[in-house]
Amino acid sequence: MKIRLLSENTINQIAAGEVIERPASAVKELVENAIDAGASQIDVVMVAGGRELISVTDNGCGMSRAEIELAVERHATSKLREDDLTDIKTMGFRGEALPSIASVSRFSLTSRAAGSEEAWKMQIDGGAKQAVQPAAQSQGTRIEVRDLFYATPARLKFLKAERTEFNYALDVIKRLAMAHPDVGFSLQDGERRAFRVSAAQGELLDARLRRLTAVLGTEFGDNALAIEVERENIKLGGYAGLPTYNRGNAQHQFLFVNGRPVKDKLLIGAVRGAYMDYLARNRHPVLALFLEVPTAMVDVNVHPAKAEVRFRDSGHVRGLIVGSLKRALAEAGHRAATTVAQSALGSFQSGGAAADASSSYQGGRYGGSYRPSTPSYETRAHGQAFQKPLSSPGLSDHGQMPFGDHFAPPQGRVEIDDPVAQAPAAVDLVNYPLGAARGQLHETYVVSQVKDGIVIVDQHAAHERLVYERMKGYLLDNQVPRQVLLIPEVVELEQDAVDRLLPRAQELQELGLCIEPFGDGAVVVREAPALLGDTDIKGLVRDLADELVELDQALSLKERMEEVCSTMACHGSVRAGRRLTVAEMNALLREMEQTPHSGQCNHGRPTYVELKLGDIERLFGRR
Repeated sequence: MKIRLLSENTINQIAAGEVIERPASAVKELVENAIDAGASQIDVVMVAGGRELISVTDNGCGMSRAEIELAVERHATSKLREDDLTDIKTMGFRGEALPSIASVSRFSLTSRAAGSEEAWKMQIDGGAKQAVQPAAQSQGTRIEVRDLFYATPARLKFLKAERTEFNYALDVIKRLAMAHPDVGFSLQDGERRAFRVSAAQGELLDARLRRLTAVLGTEFGDNALAIEVERENIKLGGYAGLPTYNRGNAQHQFLFVNGRPVKDKLLIGAVRGAYMDYLARNRHPVLALFLEVPTAMVDVNVHPAKAEVRFRDSGHVRGLIVGSLKRALAEAGHRAATTVAQSALGSFQSGGAAADASSSYQGGRYGGSYRPSTPSYETRAHGQAFQKPLSSPGLSDHGQMPFGDHFAPPQGRVEIDDPVAQAPAAVDLVNYPLGAARGQLHETYVVSQVKDGIVIVDQHAAHERLVYERMKGYLLDNQVPRQVLLIPEVVELEQDAVDRLLPRAQELQELGLCIEPFGDGAVVVREAPALLGDTDIKGLVRDLADELVELDQALSLKERMEEVCSTMACHGSVRAGRRLTVAEMNALLREMEQTPHSGQCNHGRPTYVELKLGDIERLFGRR
């Protein structure tokens, strides 16, 4: 078989296979071109999921007749200055998108340059170009792609349902809209408008929040923490959701580098590392982060779809993300997501099993179908202000936890040496951020009264976080207090579990747990962390053995102390079903107020729910 050169059209079709995977890929390339053209409004129309028509119209700088003829040639671009691939400041730069799309569709490009009185149009049918003709068009460019992949039927067969393909394109538009708040976007599916946002005005950080709220919903805006950090010419901005505002997958994590949406393993791993201390492994945070990196320090030319990047100093970038997120989460104190309280109120609304009777209060009379309204914006804002870290009246000015180790003594008995209980009667506990304990429900939930509502605390989840944070503090100081067991605990295990535990015995001892071999299939525990109190030693050892299966054997337990401490804290916490006195409940509330991240347990679940008095009154028709 002789070697021969491929035809230009075949080369374009091969390039289309790399760049244009599906209709959403074509939308991405065309919209990015519009952004590079300086457009302030971009409108996209798709018919039949993009199979029949993709139309992208912008009000950018437009093109002259000569530029139109050159734009559809392979590797013709206005964006790459002096062939320098190290200084890419635009979304596109390869010059492959237009000829690739035109080679597999019925393609038309109409454009009018800024300041020009004439518009021009070029049509290409499966790679066959027609002459440029005069046309009617306002300033900017309109590109229409009809019958995508008709020239490559094999690719057409692999497209998914119309709605699925449209949703892929919608995701592309939303990501680009988040990255460019100064640009308005719209997307229509035939006659139906599926997405529309107007160009945002004002300061960048505020404009980003308004755009993110418009795309992700008001709940994100209510539960997001602002991120704005600069270090060594690298800027990190955006918003990160509270740990209690999480999802079951990572699809709601949006990462951008120099305005370009990316799905980079390094960045995703950095986010996972920052939230590791707050979320269970099967839960994921919601966030949008924007990195601005000098072009010489990042390579965007590593993937045909430009979805991945490479950093010159990846460790520095990862450290910046992890450190900034952890700092923001620490400053959030015990604040929990507003959606937790709203969900709780929703469960009380009429129409549930407990409220099948149709009679309800309305205008002073029973009847009709009254349903409590959603908490107002003012109510949510007031709740957020309440949840910010506060210094409780009467507590130490040095930020120390007033209850020290008295809350969880070695024997598990919750002994109280409560400064609040001994404080003058003039101190009103209701004015504390988490209020005054009024009772305990089902021996699991502590109910407290605050100035303008009530707080319900999950005693096990809350104490789990308190023990966890205290253990981390001891570990950092290398001073984990241990307690010798009066009767050593023999724990029977499978031999492979014993083989995993014993090589880590020295590291476990540094964490306060002293184990020794005890024949085949067993270990004996002689000392345990004092903070855990009267805990289930057998259950703890078994859980740690299971934990070691998933830990990287090359890492020390101290390097993975979050997982180990979390397992220990869960076993050392006040259990559900434990009856507490009022003094013990108040001690729990006071220590929560002084402990970082006490708004959620180690697994990302909320430790308390706050219900505003106004919302409760609405449930009973009093407002």
